[in-house]
Amino acid sequence: MLYYQIGSPEHELTADDLKKGLFEAFDKLGARVKVLAIPPDYTRLPSRAGELTEMAWHYYGDALTDVLPALGTHSPMTANQIAHMFGSMPPSLIREHDWRNDVVTVGTVPAEFVKEVTGGAVEFPWPAQINKLLIEGNFDLILSIGQVVPHEVVGMANYNKNIFVGTGGVEGINKSHFIGAAFGMERMMGHADTPVRRIFNYASEHFTNHMPILYVQTVVGLDKTDGKIKTRGLFIGDDFEVFDKAAKLALLVNFEMLERPLKKVVVYLDPTEFKSTWLGNKSIYRTRMAIGDEGELIVLAPALKEFGEDKEIDRLIRKYGYFGTPATLKACDEHEELRNNLSAAAHLIHGSSEGRFSITYCPGKAPGNLTQAEIESVGFKYFDIDEMTLKYDPAQLRDGFNTMADGEEIFYISNPALGLWAFKDRFNY
Repeated sequence: MLYYQIGSPEHELTADDLKKGLFEAFDKLGARVKVLAIPPDYTRLPSRAGELTEMAWHYYGDALTDVLPALGTHSPMTANQIAHMFGSMPPSLIREHDWRNDVVTVGTVPAEFVKEVTGGAVEFPWPAQINKLLIEGNFDLILSIGQVVPHEVVGMANYNKNIFVGTGGVEGINKSHFIGAAFGMERMMGHADTPVRRIFNYASEHFTNHMPILYVQTVVGLDKTDGKIKTRGLFIGDDFEVFDKAAKLALLVNFEMLERPLKKVVVYLDPTEFKSTWLGNKSIYRTRMAIGDEGELIVLAPALKEFGEDKEIDRLIRKYGYFGTPATLKACDEHEELRNNLSAAAHLIHGSSEGRFSITYCPGKAPGNLTQAEIESVGFKYFDIDEMTLKYDPAQLRDGFNTMADGEEIFYISNPALGLWAFKDRFNY
């Protein structure tokens, strides 16, 4: 059932608009005794999910007993991040998701179904795993809050991905990421109906349908006229319709179709959001369909300090690197440790251009940041960030095409997490 909807590419929803819509939906639900909120973590700050979670706390008061950020494989939130994202909400409500130890398997999607929806690309069963708090907490309302936006693993982020990946476990996350990589990232990005989504939907229908989950979905995009991030939609409901409507708007808001392939793309990674290539490689995922053969991607990453946010995944990235699909699949065949961490293997595939275009990372120089040797060891090129920023200054560039003083044309992206870019002949309709 859809409890509330508002949105279009022209809408600019304020905090008051979000509060009005959220409270209207809550009023329709009726009283609740014990509420769990599952927002994204700090890496999804522009989603407005932090504000919406704080608003839910204001509405339900003491009935909102737990807030479980959907960390997935990400690092736990710091005290400063919690305060910044959730405002006046008591930090004591925050629960930390441990994807290696805190999960239960609520059911298994059959291998036959996985094989069918992936066209034979994968044929292993998929375990639907969620944080045990969702089962043991005896909640009469579970608020899954987040942003629908193009995504490299599932096609469009959020909806039940927030449950099965955000609060998921090792095997479920690993296999879902690998399924997406095996089927083909470029065949899925920007699409709501993908093999991974169908697997999640099967799990929702068969294993969690009895749970009182309400999805609160935003659509947020960058306004190229003024360079500001604006909230274009809010959709609240308890079934697939809420996701479907949000995804259709997200495709209009977050996707940019280009008439010609790009020769040079410069991406800036905000230091408050991007500290790892696990996240920073969105600069690769979201632009790969836009960059032409022999093109160049330059990533300005002032706060880049690690490859994976999970220590084991970080180690695996350092060991095997971003050397393309054949090399990664060969490593999986030969090394059990990579076979046992398929999300890392999928990430290594996603993070390679398969030799089609070059990728240059420019990390900051603060102590603890990744070094030239580390960057080059995983298969990326390295360049000095001060020199590169002098040439391509984020403070002077505007999102989209820019012509430099020497006549060079570049395409600039200030936040790769907010969009998807593709040359029209490479996008899979």
